[in-house]
Amino acid sequence: MSERVVPEGSRQRRRPTKQGAVLSERLIVDTALRLIAQHGAEALSVRRLGAALGADPTALYRYFRNTDALLLAVADEMIGRAQEGWTATGDWRTDLRAMGVRINSCYRNNPQAAILAAHRTTGRTHETQAVERILCILRTAGFPDDLAVRIYHAFVDQALAFAAQDAAAAALPPAAREKDEEVWHEVYGRLSPDTHPHIAATFPLLAADMSGSGYPFALELMLAAIEALRPADAGD
Repeated sequence: MSERVVPEGSRQRRRPTKQGAVLSERLIVDTALRLIAQHGAEALSVRRLGAALGADPTALYRYFRNTDALLLAVADEMIGRAQEGWTATGDWRTDLRAMGVRINSCYRNNPQAAILAAHRTTGRTHETQAVERILCILRTAGFPDDLAVRIYHAFVDQALAFAAQDAAAAALPPAAREKDEEVWHEVYGRLSPDTHPHIAATFPLLAADMSGSGYPFALELMLAAIEALRPADAGD
């Protein structure tokens, strides 16, 4: 795409596309997410999007100046979907836990998009809302500003790092996923107690735990660490 984006208020096209829909930023982003889920990163192209929308590819220039701008919109939509239905309870642990779990679940449910978008900073509406909400949780809980910012940074990086890793695993072809799971039984399950006593002793637990995401427990560890840092006079 080129640098020809048109401000939202100046977009005059209201004629339906060949699919019978009126082109909009939201329609383009939703279509991009669907194509990415089906075809991966290569789906994020003007040609594919235009064909899927039933519109001239050049019409997309009125909404996004290039494919990176579209990717940022996709990333922001993912953040928005993670926050849908979230409401603060007033308990900082509950609220942070819910926010983290929502981020992780949303990205795991959209693995191809997560691989493309989890590491981006969008500066768009949903992202700024998420930043505001998390900082509000921490500052309202009594954390001083310098600590609230550092906790925010660690919390978000942990959530997104696990989300990207879990998404990458979920995006593997079924045969590759099955082979990875077999390694635990075919390799680790056969290690001798004489050479690997700790693996042999914990193997059933290890194999079972490694079959899922490590994020839920990592999140609990982080919440416990955050609690230990909370000022004694912060109250409940």
